[in-house]
Amino acid sequence: MDLLTFLDDSPTPFHAAANVATRLVEEGGFTLISEREAFPTTPGRYAVQRDGALVAWVHAEAHTPITPWRIIGAHTDSPTFKVKPRPDLSKTGWQLLAVEPYGPPIFNSWLDRDLGLAGRVMIRDSSHDTGIRAELIHDRRALLRIAQLAIHLDRGVNERGLQLNPQNHLVPLWGTGDQPTSLTAYLAEQLDCRKKDILSYDLSLTDTQPAALLGLAQDLIASPRLDNLASCHAATEALLAVAREPKGTAYRPAMVLFDHEEVGSRSERGAASPLLGAMLERAGGGAREDYWRALAGTVVASADMAHATHPNYAELAEPNHRVVMHGGPVLKVHSELRYATDGQGAALLRLAAEQAGVPLQTFVTRSDLPCGSTIGPITAGQLGVTTVDVGAPMLSMHSARELAGVPDQAMYAALLTAFLAAPAARSRRPRQGRGGSSTVRVPRRRPTA
Repeated sequence: MDLLTFLDDSPTPFHAAANVATRLVEEGGFTLISEREAFPTTPGRYAVQRDGALVAWVHAEAHTPITPWRIIGAHTDSPTFKVKPRPDLSKTGWQLLAVEPYGPPIFNSWLDRDLGLAGRVMIRDSSHDTGIRAELIHDRRALLRIAQLAIHLDRGVNERGLQLNPQNHLVPLWGTGDQPTSLTAYLAEQLDCRKKDILSYDLSLTDTQPAALLGLAQDLIASPRLDNLASCHAATEALLAVAREPKGTAYRPAMVLFDHEEVGSRSERGAASPLLGAMLERAGGGAREDYWRALAGTVVASADMAHATHPNYAELAEPNHRVVMHGGPVLKVHSELRYATDGQGAALLRLAAEQAGVPLQTFVTRSDLPCGSTIGPITAGQLGVTTVDVGAPMLSMHSARELAGVPDQAMYAALLTAFLAAPAARSRRPRQGRGGSSTVRVPRRRPTA
């Protein structure tokens, strides 16, 4: 599945995880297994999907319970607007749908766009163990619009700036009439079930405009959800490449796609949960001590998109660390660990870039500006492993429609492939000083005048 198709077909984390799982099975020969079953300890390729999250790994013949992991981590969610539990509204002759922001979307970018609906619907079904069946829905039609106020009624908007209250000003319309449209009736019709059997849902607004190539050279990608589906796609490409052509047995390659990064990662399928650690321990197949020994040599690449220097706001970039589109993947560093990168992680990523033959840019935020964060610091804290933050350059992050570069995406996947396929490093014992302690070399101070 190419990137544009993946972006179009993955409007929610549920769709993204399902599409990646299908691709791993069909193209990579992976076996999709259930968390409720014992994990296989025989060589193979395995994946587990938990709603909008997914973990996949390769177990080669020579891998043992103490073989360390190389893991790419990304997230499947993107800023959007989610439908409220009681969404049916009518006002001044308009039928409206009540929604609320998810993550920090750029509000104005959602105005006057043709919007659809997508997500998961929970349906009563006695044939299932829980009595509930989950169905995915993706209506690509232009169903809704958040209409902007005409300039004639807000003459100073261009001088003052657009000010939007999400409760009052970001309510999409989808019809006319004094009585509200029933969302449940709409869902029942779409899913061919009874209205009373719809128990709940997780629905989001989606931009119906397809992903597209842009620019005179057609070397830019304009699309919703590049942050962070572009990283999920690059990670999947890397895992499939390593699974097809194993390069030695130094590390076990794995990928984790978390949900809920945009709202803090604190859920049963977010990076702050035990999800990844539990999967690694079960997949390792050994004792608890073996699991900790494997973690001691494990490295995680937190893959999340990076800020390119904006031509209209170049002063907001750190002058000595400007990131250019088509300049290759981006190493992300922050002194207060908003990114998890340290010297060890940066060095390992540079070696992978050399192996892949791709350039590596470095992003550091200005010292007088706050910095965003990723799953990197959370994963490092959960597992206690070396973690490095990396991404591909883009503009308009968190807009309804973002912008990235075609060559960067190819280089991104190549870098992540080299990261997973890293050769074994030769182990060196630390030198012992007197008393058995390891020695630390301290440079001599030059005499001062």
